[in-house]
Amino acid sequence: MLGDFVAESSHPQHTMESLRELYRIGTGPSSSHTMGPQAAARQYLARHPEAKAFDVTLYGSLAATGKGHMTDVAILRVLEEQAPVDLHWEPTVFLPFHPNGMKFAVKQEDGTLADEWTVYSIGGGALSEGESSTLDPQHSTSIYPLTTMNEIMAWCQETGHAFWEYVEQCEGVEIWDYLREVWQVMQAAVERGIDHEGILPGPLGLQRKAPVYYTKAKGYKANLQSSGLVYAYALAVSEENASGGTIVTAPTCGSCGVLPAVLYHLGHNHSFSEERILHALATAGLIGNLVKYNASISGADVGCQGEVGVASAMASAAACQLFGGSVAQIEYAAEMGLEHHLGMTCDPVCGLVQIPCIERNAFAAARALDANFYASLSDGQHRVSFDRVVRVMKQTGHDLPSLYKETSEGGLAKINH
Repeated sequence: MLGDFVAESSHPQHTMESLRELYRIGTGPSSSHTMGPQAAARQYLARHPEAKAFDVTLYGSLAATGKGHMTDVAILRVLEEQAPVDLHWEPTVFLPFHPNGMKFAVKQEDGTLADEWTVYSIGGGALSEGESSTLDPQHSTSIYPLTTMNEIMAWCQETGHAFWEYVEQCEGVEIWDYLREVWQVMQAAVERGIDHEGILPGPLGLQRKAPVYYTKAKGYKANLQSSGLVYAYALAVSEENASGGTIVTAPTCGSCGVLPAVLYHLGHNHSFSEERILHALATAGLIGNLVKYNASISGADVGCQGEVGVASAMASAAACQLFGGSVAQIEYAAEMGLEHHLGMTCDPVCGLVQIPCIERNAFAAARALDANFYASLSDGQHRVSFDRVVRVMKQTGHDLPSLYKETSEGGLAKINH
């Protein structure tokens, strides 16, 4: 049955990648500035285990906020085990394919460079050499033939299947084992974060807030307690990320607190089973995958709308599914989650994923629950489709000046701290 729809797809020659590419388990604080560059360094080292010296140049946004995101630490931790590294920063040089460019080379004894490799960290920990496919030696298959929301909804309506069943048909039943591991890591990050007090690393001296929010929320009546707990859970995961803890990109490190907060709250306070949580996680991943394929999830490319905005859309869809929303209502919830973050800039103070990023995760989680409720009251019919909002988000992001896209040169990043 799926094959019939594949033939009609508007992108028959291209398919989306596995959710394993979207949900990546790793350490913070940044998927594009820490996880991606570290993965690139590992791949380059594997190509040159004989090297006596390396030369690495960081470009654009990657160079502008790399020190705050510990990009240099991530790369040096890999390469310096083999040989010395000359590291160069070029924050004003933007390579044509993506703002997060890197160039690796082997430095020879006479100072010349050999086997230069230009690679881009395109968001969510993924790498690209400038083509549509990502670079991942472990799982590089593209497996989703239907690549727009309209196509997938048509398949769901024709077959009677849900979004999560499309994921299962494309990924195979083994995806549930991986998503179960993802969910376990998400829960662990929430639980560590709500019990972890102290100051976050970096020059801002930012105090962790999750334990206080959690304690205070417990003292409120049920209607206020619900919002307070969602805030606490989102803060917990985001603060774990900011301190270099283990998290899941959802879809990025900088937005990793939104989806776990919503799912943890619903799973633990509304008694949804693990199986239903995993189904919601699959649907959320499908939403993130659609944006990643058709636009971008990189703050350096399209601003924070591509990170926190997409995370809110993912969480909105997940919540709507858990509460029994129809395919149309789930699409509507996802559309609102993204639409109402359109134009959001990526302007981290000191280049750290702390201000305004952590607070944005908390508000986006609450907004996701609002989007679910709003969509649930409707019949799912609305004028602006999810696919259209994705296209608008991409264009809006490309229209934003670079100082609002993870360079710390504009917006809130210019405040006196």
